[in-house]
Amino acid sequence: MSTPTAEPRYPTLHVRVPEEEMDEASAELFELGATGVEERDATTLDKSFDGGTVLVAHFDTEDQARIAKGVIAWASKLVDIVGDEWRHKWREYFKPSRVGERIVVRPPWEEAVTGPGDVVVEIDPGIAFGTGTHESTRLSLAALEQVIAGGERMLDIGTGSGILAIAARKLGAKSVLAIDIDPEAIKATKENAQRNRVRGIETSTHRVDQIREVFPLVMANVESRVLIPHAAEIVARVAPGGRLLLAGLLIIELDEIRATYEAQGLRFERSATERDWLLMSFLAPAAAKKATKKASARR
Repeated sequence: MSTPTAEPRYPTLHVRVPEEEMDEASAELFELGATGVEERDATTLDKSFDGGTVLVAHFDTEDQARIAKGVIAWASKLVDIVGDEWRHKWREYFKPSRVGERIVVRPPWEEAVTGPGDVVVEIDPGIAFGTGTHESTRLSLAALEQVIAGGERMLDIGTGSGILAIAARKLGAKSVLAIDIDPEAIKATKENAQRNRVRGIETSTHRVDQIREVFPLVMANVESRVLIPHAAEIVARVAPGGRLLLAGLLIIELDEIRATYEAQGLRFERSATERDWLLMSFLAPAAAKKATKKASARR
């Protein structure tokens, strides 16, 4: 007689925060190693506290969750989620949404109202980050809509569900290299690319310092804990005259990020914000023209 297999358990930290502190708390949880953070209130899933907003931070290990609990300033409690049903409950609340002027993001199980010229991105994130509802992803999509002229090759650092890579291709980018150290993200990206009938997206679990190619457009929607220490490696991937888009940042981090990337030789172009979240655009200097000397004619 076979022994029943124990159901998997997933460590989470439920954090109660005032609405005006949600973005700050979410960013800190990611800094502490959370692989994903859900926002729950009266309109979403079961609440762990009465009233207010609850952030549910998912961690790979219970030790990580316990360390985070000991560091954060807000009231919190550890909750183990048993089984896989939770992975599908959130689908009830993932609805189609419009980003920018032309992009419509929708899950496979929802229809969306679209018009001529709209770019529809169909996303099932699985357990990878990226539904298009988070402010940093929305800022990234809107920026890609503005900067992609057509024919570019893009590097997507921290691709998650592949939403930005897919949107870039549908907006006219020639090809995308989508990298993420999480194999689940690469799996989700491949599945979503196939779902959208999009080709021209390469995937890799390589770190950015393992990439040798340079790109006219580099997109990195990751946290500052990655963007700051790896600034040199990221900038090295931007082709001369190319553009770098950075997201996953809080507005209060603007000065630090700007100084870090300007020190690497880039020129700050502009920023965009949504709630407390920030996107920054930088330009790389054009390649220096080689001086040519005309040989004097011999007489």
